Amino acid sequence: MADKKEEILESIKNLSVLELSELVKNLEDEFGVTAVAAAPAAAAPSGDAPGDADSKPDSVNVVLKEVGANKINVIKAVRKITSLGLKEAKDLVEAAPKPVLEGANSDDANAAKEELESAGATVELS
Repeated sequence: MADKKEEILESIKNLSVLELSELVKNLEDEFGVTAVAAAPAAAAPSGDAPGDADSKPDSVNVVLKEVGANKINVIKAVRKITSLGLKEAKDLVEAAPKPVLEGANSDDANAAKEELESAGATVELS
């Protein structure tokens, strides 16, 4: 079994980027899964006073509602906001409405909203 795995890995190493992309797409279709990079975790709020264990930190979700006319700029904005690669960002943008950031603090959420709206997208904070 280990020999087969190594043989497969060696085969994959010899693929071009285009062939590898097609392989990933075929695997996603075959097994009904999606290879998506994890979105960055939102930073924990700081400066809480001791004894505020019952208070909930304000977290905001940034949801891409509509892409608008300039899809390429929106994809660039999504890549800037998240750690997604080009394909993952493109897939996210094409699947709108879709969350771009979840659990972000209000400052980060507003900055992300501004970035996306300046690229031509319609964004909602929830």
